[in-house]
Amino acid sequence: MNGREDLDRAAVTPPEETGVDRRIVDRSIDDRIKYERIIPRVLRNMLVVSFLLVGPAFWFYHLAGAIGFALGAVVSYVNFKSLTRGVEGLSDRIVNQNSREKGGWIVLRFVVRYGLVGAAAYAIFKSSPVAFRGFLWGLCVPVAALMAEAAWQGYTAFRRAS
Repeated sequence: MNGREDLDRAAVTPPEETGVDRRIVDRSIDDRIKYERIIPRVLRNMLVVSFLLVGPAFWFYHLAGAIGFALGAVVSYVNFKSLTRGVEGLSDRIVNQNSREKGGWIVLRFVVRYGLVGAAAYAIFKSSPVAFRGFLWGLCVPVAALMAEAAWQGYTAFRRAS
């Protein structure tokens, strides 16, 4: 039995019977709840960053670049959301033997997703090099969103420590 199963069992079994300190169980539940909130917050950060960076993309690359940026931001948002679904499905497939997810479909979704991103990038590159630059900016939106999430995690860690 691994540590996660111990914590799951401890969460439903009274601590007196398991010998596990109640503070450890409460902390693991709090950590699990905290980590479940990260993905929706990163997705929201991606929307905010996309909205904030359309102006600079328009400033540097004009209308074609702003449209390319918007397309890149949409592709990166859909890609990130699909990636999280794929990772959850794959982890569910690994942990649960009787999972509804088929392993081949999970891998196929990974491959198709990157193929679609490549096809969109190629089409934009062939139509307008300026729009392609904006598209590349849009593909970097998850990096900015994750940096904002890292800053938030650092802030909450320091706030909790003091």
